[in-house]
Amino acid sequence: MALAAGVACAPHAYAGNQKEEALADAVRVALSNAIRDARPPRPSFANERDRLRYEGWLAQMSERLKRKLPDQQTRTEFLATAWYESHRAGLDPAMVLGLIQVESAYRKYAVSMVGARGYMQVMPFWTNIVGDRNRSALFNMQANLRYGCSILRMYLDMEGGNYFLALGRYNGSRGKPEYPNAVLSAWNNWKYSPPL
Repeated sequence: MALAAGVACAPHAYAGNQKEEALADAVRVALSNAIRDARPPRPSFANERDRLRYEGWLAQMSERLKRKLPDQQTRTEFLATAWYESHRAGLDPAMVLGLIQVESAYRKYAVSMVGARGYMQVMPFWTNIVGDRNRSALFNMQANLRYGCSILRMYLDMEGGNYFLALGRYNGSRGKPEYPNAVLSAWNNWKYSPPL
């Protein structure tokens, strides 16, 4: 009931419309396995330098995101999860943060006019194709970020690594420049600048 009230009060997102596409069985299985892996985000590092870089990234992104997510614990959990899910899918966390900025403006309960949900504006049909049909899970931070990053990774693979086409496909506007250009521009705002 509280979730429904929160969703009803949440401002609409004006994201595009991911298209339900025919997926090869191997792609469907790989995507489904990525979604079902419910391990919590626990970053691991090859060495101390990587750990320190992560901590610097986390501090810098936390400062940048403070206006959108004022609660420090929520912000830290969000960023740790975004970093983890981005790396897990082989994506640049800055690009994922830029996509979230464009898609939902960092609103957990954002719902677009076409029904896309959450931070990464995932269309509910994905829960039928590769999930457990639990559409409300798309308002769970980790589930939403895992779906969004996995779907974007799949589109990048389908488009041979072409971000412009993959982002257009993610938004349901493949071939149109407005959405990919907005995400690519926002990506630059979230790039990490290590201290000198």
